[in-house]
Amino acid sequence: MGGEYEPLKTYFPDEEVSFVGEDITETYDSWRMFFDGAANFKGVGIGAVLVSETGQHYSVSAKLRFPCTNNVAKYEAYIQGRNMAIDMNIQELLVIGDLDLFVHQVQGEWATKNSKILPYLHHVQELRKRFAKIEFRHVPKIQNEFADALATLSSMIQHPDKNFIDPIPVRIHNQPAYCAPVEEETDGKPWFHDIKEYLAKGDYPGHANYT
Repeated sequence: MGGEYEPLKTYFPDEEVSFVGEDITETYDSWRMFFDGAANFKGVGIGAVLVSETGQHYSVSAKLRFPCTNNVAKYEAYIQGRNMAIDMNIQELLVIGDLDLFVHQVQGEWATKNSKILPYLHHVQELRKRFAKIEFRHVPKIQNEFADALATLSSMIQHPDKNFIDPIPVRIHNQPAYCAPVEEETDGKPWFHDIKEYLAKGDYPGHANYT
């Protein structure tokens, strides 16, 4: 396994069942950053989402065009989101990810001898000084679905080489885009009055349009 980390830790097959803790997706009294990386046969994508105290979301996503492991992709995603937080002059940040290994490594609780991870780890620990307060938290993947979706989308899309891609807005629609209009009745009766009369008497009203 290449000595990825130490000491030993037991992993459960289903994090969503084994996890017990607060729901970090609810309102929080500081900025939060969700991040994730996705590696599949289509490629590697990363995504990060900054969430303000009032619930405003700021997202960023990218496709990586160099070979890397899933763990490296997680570090790339974190650095992408952290850089956005620095640009926005955020001083206090709660970093949230679904990779337990990452959280323990950046907090110095687990060591690593992986030559690909070490430069990332040193970089992450050095840039922690840019924040007045920064915390790291592990959550199950179900609480990290927005960043996971961004990473998966970027990993699968074949990005054009020269064209610029505008940010993809994500909106919530509570009503359908099209609704069948119902004309207001001029006689003051409900719209279904003529239908009710026809069902009761079997005759069309004199003003009915048969065509």
